[in-house]
Amino acid sequence: MIFTRKTWKLFNNRLKCLAAARLNNHRCLQSAASIDGASVEVNFSNGRNMTISSGKLARFANGTAVCQMGDTAVMVTAVAKAKATPGQNFMPLVVDYRLKNAASGRIPMNFMRRELGPSEKEILSARLIDRSLRPLFNKDYRNETQLVCNMLAMDAVHSPDVLAINAASMALSLSDIPWNGPIGAVRVGLCDGEVLVNPTRRELQCSQLDLVVSATKQNLVVMLEGKGNVVLMQDLLKAIKQGTREAQLIIHEIERLQKSYGRKKRTVDEVLEPEPELVQAVRSMCEMRLREIFQDEQHDKMSRDMAVNEVRANVIDKVWSSYPDIEPSIIGEEFNKACRLIFRELIFERNRRCDGRDYDSLRNISCQVDMYKPLHGSALFQRGQTQVFCTVSLDSPESAMKLDSLAALDSGLKAKNFMLHYEFPPYATGEVGRIGPLGRRELGHGALAERSLLPTLPHDYPFTVRLTSEVLESNGSSSMASVCGGSLALMDAGVPVTAPAAGVAIGLVTKYENNDTKHLQDYRILTDILGIEDYMGDMDMKVAGTRKGFTAIQADLKIPGIPLKVVMESLQKATDAKSKILDIMGEAIREPRKYRKDCWPVSESLHVEPHQRSQLIGPGGLHMKRIYLETGTTLTAADDSSFTVFAPSQAAMDEAKELIDGYMLKERVPDLEFGGIYTAKITELRDTGVMVILYPSMPPALLHNSQLDQRKIAHPSALNLEVGQEIQVKYFGRDPVSGFMRLSRKVLQGPAVGITRSLNKAPVAEESSS
Repeated sequence: MIFTRKTWKLFNNRLKCLAAARLNNHRCLQSAASIDGASVEVNFSNGRNMTISSGKLARFANGTAVCQMGDTAVMVTAVAKAKATPGQNFMPLVVDYRLKNAASGRIPMNFMRRELGPSEKEILSARLIDRSLRPLFNKDYRNETQLVCNMLAMDAVHSPDVLAINAASMALSLSDIPWNGPIGAVRVGLCDGEVLVNPTRRELQCSQLDLVVSATKQNLVVMLEGKGNVVLMQDLLKAIKQGTREAQLIIHEIERLQKSYGRKKRTVDEVLEPEPELVQAVRSMCEMRLREIFQDEQHDKMSRDMAVNEVRANVIDKVWSSYPDIEPSIIGEEFNKACRLIFRELIFERNRRCDGRDYDSLRNISCQVDMYKPLHGSALFQRGQTQVFCTVSLDSPESAMKLDSLAALDSGLKAKNFMLHYEFPPYATGEVGRIGPLGRRELGHGALAERSLLPTLPHDYPFTVRLTSEVLESNGSSSMASVCGGSLALMDAGVPVTAPAAGVAIGLVTKYENNDTKHLQDYRILTDILGIEDYMGDMDMKVAGTRKGFTAIQADLKIPGIPLKVVMESLQKATDAKSKILDIMGEAIREPRKYRKDCWPVSESLHVEPHQRSQLIGPGGLHMKRIYLETGTTLTAADDSSFTVFAPSQAAMDEAKELIDGYMLKERVPDLEFGGIYTAKITELRDTGVMVILYPSMPPALLHNSQLDQRKIAHPSALNLEVGQEIQVKYFGRDPVSGFMRLSRKVLQGPAVGITRSLNKAPVAEESSS
C-alpha cells in the first residue's frame, strides 16, 4: 500500500489527538482520585454541624457535592456544555430538584408506584436554588448548564432545600464552570425573640419566622425567601443579619476546599464586540428619542413600548443600511444595551421616574368589593396598570387539599384548608399565547401570595377557603396586587382575618465598577416598581404583611449581592408604602363583613346517638346521598356521636334539616335512666333469650337467658314466657363497644321496692315479689 504525504500527515494528526485525549483522561482520573473523600464540616454558632463532601460520587460530572445535616443528605451535580449554542443571548440554567420516596423509606402511592412529574414543592425548591445561583454567573457565559439535586436520605427533621443550595454552591465552586461564588445559605427561625439557625421541622412549627438567606462574601445578600406570622421589622432585620453571618461560615469552608481541590475555571467565550463606530452610531441615533420617550409622563405601558419599538425598528433599518455586513440581531442587541443604559441614567439625573413619580410614590390605587352576588367574596384591585380580580369560595372541610406523603413529611401538614390559585393569562400583557398547564412562574407567584395571607386566617375556621387571583392587566408586581385583592376578597366573604394584609414591590438601580457591589458608587431605591423598572433594574423585592409586621418576603437580584444597608433601607420603604396601601384599602372595607350574604355556606354540628347512626346514614348511605343530591348538603362524621353538617346556603340547611328530622322522627329515643325499671314487651323467643322493646319504635334488644331468672334455664319457654307478654326489666345503659342495651330481669327477683316506668303511660309503684 502506498501512502501519500497528505495521508501520512492526517495519520500523524490523528495519533496526536488520541495521545492528547488519553493524557486528558489520565489527568481527570488523577484529579478525581486526588479529591476522593475531600470534605469539610461547618460549625454554626448554635452548635449544629453541616458536612459538605465531594469526590466519591458521580465523578463524570463537572462538579459534584454532597451536603448532609443530621440524617438528611443531598447530592448535587453540575454539568455544562463545552460550547455555547450559536445565537443564544442568555444563560440557560436548568435546576432539577426532585424529592424521592426511597430517600425516606417510602413507596409512592400512585398507580405506577414511582415518582412522576415534579410537585409544587419541588418546583418551588428548584426556583429557590436557581435564584440563589444565577446572579453570580458571568454575564457573557452562554453555555447550557444543568444542576441535578438528588435526595440520598431524608430524616423528616432537616429540610433538604437549604442543603441543596449549599451543595450546588460547592459543586459549582469545585467544577471548571465559570462562576463567581461560592455562596452560603441558611434557614433562620424566630422563637420567643431568639434567632434559630437551621431549625428542625419541630422547631419551625413553633417559630414565628421561616426565612432562607443566601449570601456571598463580604456579607452581601444574594437572595431572600421567607414567611412569618406577623414578624416585627426589628426581628426580621435581626434574622437577616444573623443568617448572613452564618452563611460566611459555609463560604469560608467551601473556599478552603476550593483552593486545594478546585479545578481551573474555563475561559468564558468572549462575545464578539461590535465595532466602536457601530456602537456610537446606534447610541447617537436613539439617545435623544429614547430620552424624550422616557421623560414623557403621559406614556402608559402600551404607548411607551410601542414608541420604543418604533425607534428600535427605525434604528436597525438605518444602521443596517450603513453596515450591511452586520447581522440585524447584533444591531438590536446594541440598541437594547443603549436603551437600558439611558433608562438608568435618567433615574439618577432627574430624581424622577419615567411615569413622573418620585422614588417613594405609589401609583394610583382603587379598590372595589362585592362585585357579583353569587360569589362568596370578590374584589377588584387596581394599582396603576396592574389589575387583579380575586374571588373567594368557601366549602366543607372535606374539600381541603390532601398533600402527598413527601410534602406532608417536609411540611408537617396532611392537608391544606387554604389555597390561593394565581392565573396569568396572555391577554394581561396584550399578547397572544397558549393557555395550558400551570407554569413555574404562576406557581411561584401564587405560592408567595398564599404565604402572605395565610397568617391572617384563623386556625379554627370551619370552612376550606379557595382564593383565585386572575390578573387582568399587568404592569409590575401582580403577585403583590394579588395579596391586596385577596385580603379584600376574604373580608368581603366574612372570613374573620386577624388584620388586612397588603404587599408592595421595591426596586433598585445601582452604579458600581468591576463587579464590586460591596462598595456601590450610587444607588436608588424605587417603591412600587413598574414592569419596565423591574426589567431594567437590579432588584425585585416583594414584601407583604399587615400594619403590625411582615408575613412574607422575597428578594431576587440581578447583580452579585447587595450590602445589608441597602436591604434595611428597602424594608423600611416597603413598610411605609404598606401602611399607605392599607389606608386606601380601608376606604373600601375595613374589617370582615358582619352581616350574612344569602350565598354564604353554613356549617353546624349534629348530635346523633351511636345506635341511631344507621338510621341517619341509611342502607348503603342512601339517606346521606339523597340529602346531598336534593339540597347540596354534606354530612361528615366528626366522631362516634356527632356529624358536621355543611350546606351551601341557609335555605339548603333548613331543607336538609327537614329531611334529617324525617329520617330521625321514628327514632326519637326517650331518655332512659341508668338503673331504672321499665316495662318491656316480648317480640320474639330465641334459644339464647327473648327479644324485647321498651317503646314502640325501638329496635328489639336481646334479654339473655342468663338475665331472665336467678335459676339457670336453657330456653325462655321454661318460664312460660310468650310473645306479646309484658315483663319488668332493669336498664343498665349501653355496651360501650356494640352500643346494645344492657337489660336484666334477674336482678328484680330479689326483695326490693322500685318504681316501674312505662314509656307509654304514667309511672306505677309496685312491689317486686321474691
